[in-house]
Amino acid sequence: MSFDVPKQLGLIAESFSPSAPIDQTTLFAGRVSQIADVANAVSQRGQHVVMFGERGVGKTSLATVISQMYRGQANQITSGSINCDETTTFSSLWQKIFREIPIRTGVSQGIGFGAEAAPTHGNLAQFLQENVTPDDVRHLLQQIGKTIIVIDELDRVEDRKTTKLLADTIKTLSDHSTDCTIILVGVADSVDALIEQHGSVERALVQIRMPRMHVDELLEIVTRGAARCGMTVDDLAKGQIAKLSQGLPHYTHLLSLHAFQAAAMAHRMNVTSADVKTAVQKALDKAQQSVISAHHKATSSARDNLYPQVLLACAMAKSDGLGQFAASDVRDPMSKIMGRHYDIPAFSQHLNAFCETSRGPVLQKFGVSRRYRFRFVNPLMQPYVLMDGVRRGLITEADIGL
Repeated sequence: MSFDVPKQLGLIAESFSPSAPIDQTTLFAGRVSQIADVANAVSQRGQHVVMFGERGVGKTSLATVISQMYRGQANQITSGSINCDETTTFSSLWQKIFREIPIRTGVSQGIGFGAEAAPTHGNLAQFLQENVTPDDVRHLLQQIGKTIIVIDELDRVEDRKTTKLLADTIKTLSDHSTDCTIILVGVADSVDALIEQHGSVERALVQIRMPRMHVDELLEIVTRGAARCGMTVDDLAKGQIAKLSQGLPHYTHLLSLHAFQAAAMAHRMNVTSADVKTAVQKALDKAQQSVISAHHKATSSARDNLYPQVLLACAMAKSDGLGQFAASDVRDPMSKIMGRHYDIPAFSQHLNAFCETSRGPVLQKFGVSRRYRFRFVNPLMQPYVLMDGVRRGLITEADIGL
C-alpha cells in the first residue's frame, strides 16, 4: 500500500493551526470552565463578558468557538468577530459590527407579468447615523432579538473616549435588559481601562481570566489533532510538545504541525521524540520574525555578556497566573545555567535593561522598587528562548522537565 505523503501533509495542516484561531469545536481542547462561564452569561439578560489574558493563550479561538456554539440560536456577526485597531472609534466600531448583521428589509416586485416578489436584504448599519451613540446601539439591538457580538483586540483601542462609550453601551444594554451579549476580548490592562471609565459597569460584566493552558489541555490538543489526521504519537513525544509550549496553545499547534509532518515525510504514521527534535529546529527557523528580531535585540552585544543567559533564566523562572515573576525567581535558573551560585545583584541590571528600549523592551516591569515583578512583553518569546537555549547547549532538555 503506497503512502500518499502530500495528502497526509494536508491532513496534518488541517489538524494543527498555529497561525489562525481555531474555528472548529471538534479541534478545540480544554477551557471547560471558561466556556461554562460564558454560557451562563449568554443565558442571562443584562450580562456581558470580558475575556482577558496574555497574548497567545487562545482567547480569540475560544471566542470563535463560542460563536459557533450559538450559531442558529442567536443573531451574530457574519465574520464571527470584529477586530479593533489603533484607528477604531466608537462610531466606526459599531458601523463595522452592524454592517455584518444582515436583515431582511422588505420585498421587491419582480420584472414582467406574473413575476413573483423577492425579498430584499440589507444590514443594520444602514439605520445608523454618522455619529453613533450608546442609545442608538441599544435601540437597534432591541429590534432584532437575541444577539451575540464578539469584539476582539480591545487592548488596541487608543481612544479613551471610545472605551468610555463602550462602557456606557454595556451599562445601557444591561439596564434595559436588552437580549444581547457582548463578548469583549483583550488583556488585563484593557479590562481595567474599561471599568475605570464606568465603575458601575463592573456589575454587568462577567470577567473571565484566561490563564495559560494546563499540560493536560495541551496534551488534549495533540491527541485531538492526531485523531483528526489519522496518526498516533508516543507519550514521550506528546509530553515534550506540551512541556515546551509553556501553556501557550500556539506553540502546541506549531510543534505538533512540524513533528507530525516530519513523521509523514519519513513515511511513518507514528510521531516519536526524534520528530519533536526536528520540530523544535523548524520552529526556531520559522518563528515569527518579530520574535526573532526581539530576541536578537535583547541578547546581542559587541562583547561577551550575560544577556542570553539571563533571558533564558527569565524564561525558566516560575511565574504566577499572569505570567509575572520576581527577580528572586530568576536566581535558581540562573545558577543552574551558569553552574555556580548567582545572586540577584549579579543580574539585576540585566533585568532592568530588558525593560528599556535599548533591548526591546523584551520585559515589562510592574510594582515598586525592590518589589518589582516582570513579564515577557510577548509571551511567545518564552518558549522560543527555551528552545533556543536547548539548541545552544546552555541547558539540557532535562533542565526544563523533558
